[in-house]
Amino acid sequence: MLYARSHLLFALLASLGCNLVSPHQAWAQDSGPPLSPDLERRVDAMAAKAAGWLKTRQEANGGWSTELSPGITGIVSTGLLKGAKLPATDPMVAKSLIYIEGLINPEAGHIAGKNPRVGLQNYVTCVNLMALSAAGRDAHKKVIADASSFLRKLQWDDEEGKNRNDDFFGGAGYDSKSRPDMSNTQYFLDALKEAGIPPSDPAYQRAMVFVSRCQNLKSEHNDRPWADKINDGSFIYSAAAGGSTKSFDSPQQNGALPGYGSMTYAGVKSLIYCGVKKEDPRIQGALKWLRDNYTLDKNPGMPAGREEWGYFYYLHTASKALQLLGDDSFTDAKSQKHDWRREIIERLEKRQSSDGSWANPKDRWMEGNPTLVTGYALMALANIRSK
Repeated sequence: MLYARSHLLFALLASLGCNLVSPHQAWAQDSGPPLSPDLERRVDAMAAKAAGWLKTRQEANGGWSTELSPGITGIVSTGLLKGAKLPATDPMVAKSLIYIEGLINPEAGHIAGKNPRVGLQNYVTCVNLMALSAAGRDAHKKVIADASSFLRKLQWDDEEGKNRNDDFFGGAGYDSKSRPDMSNTQYFLDALKEAGIPPSDPAYQRAMVFVSRCQNLKSEHNDRPWADKINDGSFIYSAAAGGSTKSFDSPQQNGALPGYGSMTYAGVKSLIYCGVKKEDPRIQGALKWLRDNYTLDKNPGMPAGREEWGYFYYLHTASKALQLLGDDSFTDAKSQKHDWRREIIERLEKRQSSDGSWANPKDRWMEGNPTLVTGYALMALANIRSK
């Protein structure tokens, strides 16, 4: 989540020898036992209020905050379809899909507009692909297939002159020329999964290399010089170009790069998509850090003054990772079991405005924008609805 304005846009919105297995075989399905009637009612109430507010903010072109970014509509539409459980035929949703369809570029294969800024091509295509996938229309199947092919061309690999020894290899950035990072890469993997790309596809195997190198864990999968400085299993923003984190503005004096919550959950989620098994040391190392730092009240690992940075991004990423882990509860380092669905519901209820929207008073990474943040919240509610 870079600080320059053009790079902030994606924050709107993350072992080589390990046997690849389908995430749907090794992990929980994307559906499971329903919520209790009380929790279901509370989720429905929040989602309905949010949908009502979004209806009043929808632009004439069908999108939301389109002057700020063409990707916000993809986040919101996905949230409405999955979190608010609105059908694709709902007038508000249908209108938003028309806006997204207007961003389809059949020549290039992406879903980012006619002449998008290069730095927008990856994340905008990812989130808009996710929205079209959630809509479930046969008419979008070719667009989704073309977009997934486009995204795979953006991944750093041999075609860009990067072999497996390079710290760019396997990651995704804002485009084929930008440094890769965990945030772009997690959305890249989300999009491939939603497009139906099987886990045997080489793109997942390449991504596993980059994701593994973003972890503070020295191993055969990560030999970067900073990997054992902390060695606590947390994930940083990027392993590329010597490594970087957003918890601090620069590495610690010994070169250590402290990880933080949103990227650590993104790392767990991404490893799952890449077929890494739960008992793998990378997953277990990340889970230990998350247990030691468990909280849903802030983005853990961020220092004083930054605790709220990316909070709603954190909630929707954490909820997806916890959903994929497949457990009804999450046990922290003190052996306390947490009903994570109930706890996220409680946090969202507390923070929802009376008009139905959400916004982050700490306006970092564009979370001061209520349409974006309301989309994030709805995506978290979608993850809560299914096991």
